[in-house]
Amino acid sequence: MPLRRELGRDDASAGVPSHDNSGDAAATNEHNETEDLDMIIVGAGFAGIWLLNRLRQQGFKAKIVEAGSDLGGIWYWNRYPGARVDSQYPVYALSIPEAFEDWTWSSHYPDHNELREYFKHVDERLHIKKDCVFNAKVTDAVWDDAECMWTVSCDSGQKFRTRFWTSCTGFAAKRYFPDWPGYEDFKGTMFHSSFWPKGGVDVKGKNVAYVLTIVGTGATGVQITQEWCREIGEEGSVKMFQRTPNLACPMNQVYMTKEEQVAIAKGLPERFADRNNHYNGFLYQWRENLTYDHSEEEREEFYKMLWKMGGFRFLMNNYYDMTRNNEANQQAYNFWRDRVRERVQDPRKGELLAPTERPHLFGGKRLSLEQDFYDHFNRPNVDVIDVRTNPIDRFVADGIVQKDGTHHKLDMIALATGFDSITGGLKDMKISGIGGELMGDKWAKGTWTYLGLTTARFPNFFFTYGPQAPTAFSNGPSCIEIQGDWITDVLTDMRNKKLRKIDADPQAEAEWKELVNDLINDTPRGKVDSWYNGANIPGKPREHLNYAGGIPRYKKTIEEVRANGYDGFHLS
Repeated sequence: MPLRRELGRDDASAGVPSHDNSGDAAATNEHNETEDLDMIIVGAGFAGIWLLNRLRQQGFKAKIVEAGSDLGGIWYWNRYPGARVDSQYPVYALSIPEAFEDWTWSSHYPDHNELREYFKHVDERLHIKKDCVFNAKVTDAVWDDAECMWTVSCDSGQKFRTRFWTSCTGFAAKRYFPDWPGYEDFKGTMFHSSFWPKGGVDVKGKNVAYVLTIVGTGATGVQITQEWCREIGEEGSVKMFQRTPNLACPMNQVYMTKEEQVAIAKGLPERFADRNNHYNGFLYQWRENLTYDHSEEEREEFYKMLWKMGGFRFLMNNYYDMTRNNEANQQAYNFWRDRVRERVQDPRKGELLAPTERPHLFGGKRLSLEQDFYDHFNRPNVDVIDVRTNPIDRFVADGIVQKDGTHHKLDMIALATGFDSITGGLKDMKISGIGGELMGDKWAKGTWTYLGLTTARFPNFFFTYGPQAPTAFSNGPSCIEIQGDWITDVLTDMRNKKLRKIDADPQAEAEWKELVNDLINDTPRGKVDSWYNGANIPGKPREHLNYAGGIPRYKKTIEEVRANGYDGFHLS
């Protein structure tokens, strides 16, 4: 197990950042440890920035604590080749007028460089960094029930006393390494996709491998493979190790002129507000008609229309029963498979990338978006290696060996082995609640939350974009803005009523968990093993970790809880 990579403390040559932040924005680390705060926010991405801005507006004293050295959250760390957002413009942005009124994106799906420029712009308008503490990873949080205060400690040695705190670490805060032996024996260059060298990697002429996540595949696989295939030239080679094929749909990228963006920007407030009316927080959702309402010819034309429009429309804008009826789902898979097989000429590669038999319900695992991913496999120096029937056995000095002894000689390896998603980042912190109970112990055999925002016996503690909320089933900003508003309202109500403590009721947690399970059971995501339900991490409880009721219902529910005097909470 490569502990130095896991800890993220070695130099960039091992694929993770050090604490040498030369070239980064100046870090604001001043803090008076005797000063009591209203809120500590962990994480400086979309959620942390939104929450800080809202709390400021209500006169609360808050700070962001961030492990990195600049704003951006996941987009501070995501620098791997081809990393770009897959939520279409304009939904993947903050609906703060100061942030969008004089900002324009270059395309519908901006890349990681442009995302970091966006966060720089947001700071120029909102001055977020003056209330940030960078290069400080939260390790411990301890609740004092007598004083109704949290003490939050960091690996930097800094401590904070705060009445409330919120984890805005997102669902991909703890990366995962499968227990393949020999990581440290590999003498070439190895990177984990989530901690990529800031200066990039030169792969031209090299024999490289992209090791896909052990259960399922993700957008990272598509993006790195596309970019490395473009860069590798004819002298090198790319081998993509695959267990489960990635069912990727066409992105159909659109680049915009300044004039086009300015014209669109006039309607942005309405479009941002409209996100809350759609199931996933996008600007489109499932159709009302059913698959077999159309003839075969009509259905084919409908599929082609969605395919041409691109993005997630083939999943989210499809027939209503596509994700609820097995036969309807099979029809969608057949169309997807045939479109991919038209592009991949080699029968062996085509069968691995788009199997004749559906590998799982279409949409059961997270779909990805691709630009020319499948086309590269027509090149003789680009291959897909099946590790489902012939698993990876070990890493050796010059490459990877499979179970049957096949030896792949490699100069460079990119590990995109995924994350301990949804709960991993939260459980990575030692959080002590009432009576010293550890949240990691409470959640060891299963996750318990109320509203996907709180957990009982850990008062005045919130989390956004985490377990049992819309999270991975939604557009990020759509979800976190709703949650950030609710948290701000809680603090405001408690201040007005001179209350000091809010704690979820265990019975409310049990009922929320039952609802989460009920909502997902009739969907593909409720029937397929994936990181959605913890199946990618050995030993992790298999459970539904995302709320499948959709953004509108979720928003209405949490607002009703507040309107009804905080049903399911104890306030004192």
